[in-house]
Amino acid sequence: MPKNLLLLAGDGIGPEIMDEVKKIINWLNINKKLQLKITEELAGGCSFDAHDTPLTDDVLYQAMDSDAVLLGAVGGPKYDEIEFSKRPERALLRLRKELRLFANLRPAICFSELVTASSLKPEIVSGLDILIVRELTGGIYFGEPRGVEPIANGDRKGVNTHVYTSKEIVRVAKVAFDLAMKRNKKVTSAEKSNVMEAGMLWKEEVQKLYDNNKDYADIELSHILADNCAMQLVRNPRQFDVIVTDNLFGDILSDQAAMLTGSLGMLPSASLSEKDKNGRIRSMYEPCHGSAPDIAGQGIANPLAMILSFAMALKYSLDLDKVADDIESAVKAVLKDGLRTPDIMENGKRKVSTSEIGSAVIEKLK
Repeated sequence: MPKNLLLLAGDGIGPEIMDEVKKIINWLNINKKLQLKITEELAGGCSFDAHDTPLTDDVLYQAMDSDAVLLGAVGGPKYDEIEFSKRPERALLRLRKELRLFANLRPAICFSELVTASSLKPEIVSGLDILIVRELTGGIYFGEPRGVEPIANGDRKGVNTHVYTSKEIVRVAKVAFDLAMKRNKKVTSAEKSNVMEAGMLWKEEVQKLYDNNKDYADIELSHILADNCAMQLVRNPRQFDVIVTDNLFGDILSDQAAMLTGSLGMLPSASLSEKDKNGRIRSMYEPCHGSAPDIAGQGIANPLAMILSFAMALKYSLDLDKVADDIESAVKAVLKDGLRTPDIMENGKRKVSTSEIGSAVIEKLK
């Protein structure tokens, strides 16, 4: 049965890295007899340029009907001065909200071939394999009231509201526990319960879920303040396996964890919804890096995070685990051969273009 993929390449380097995924999809359709049907649409700044909105209703409806959405990257300095509601990043937030993508999975894996590319010592990051589960539709990014308003004496104030319900906390914690059961059975919950009431609720609800669910009895649960978690990620990152945290802290901690691996250009992510009444899960997959407009069009962007995001889509949304594993193995083989884009370039390795490294992955799939 055909699977429908919606490709939103976006801005900056997005189209370049998405081209490499399209090459792989085409190869899989021909050589592995897969039936992956792709539709390409605009999202982000390119959509604003064409339609005066970062995401049209039509594209949103296509996203809701697809088996998986692949997003490249959105944004760029040319859009910094436009109305806030029309900025490219609003496309991303709208997709997350309307598709109800509440769980963001961000792996931070240090490939053995890239251990010396990290800014930390090899003995600290070697073997690193962390999964951060970030709550994606609540917290300070969506809470009300919000806005900028005038106050006395010509001053202004900006307001954002950090709010969580028990249900929002429990459903993302369940995802973290279920994933931990398939990994090393260790969950760390990060919040700021020492200064935030929402953090107190977070800690209490995660602990209650753990205490009341016998299926999680083999899991080791610990709680950590988010600022200490940031410090521990630099001091001893291998102490963590699955970290579950809220929207704001997850945004920060996942980027920090990403840099332990040597490059944001290597790290994929998945955003998943709950199952609907038909048992269907909506999903979106994207690299953790941004649009990098300073290098766009130069053929030097690293497409591997985008390719690995596609592999996650094969695994979590399309039930093609074996194909996903083959792609991940191909990426590792390419790195072992010494091929590098500039962001992960090291002495003694061979610098290649975006297109060359994508083609090399296909060669390893043959």
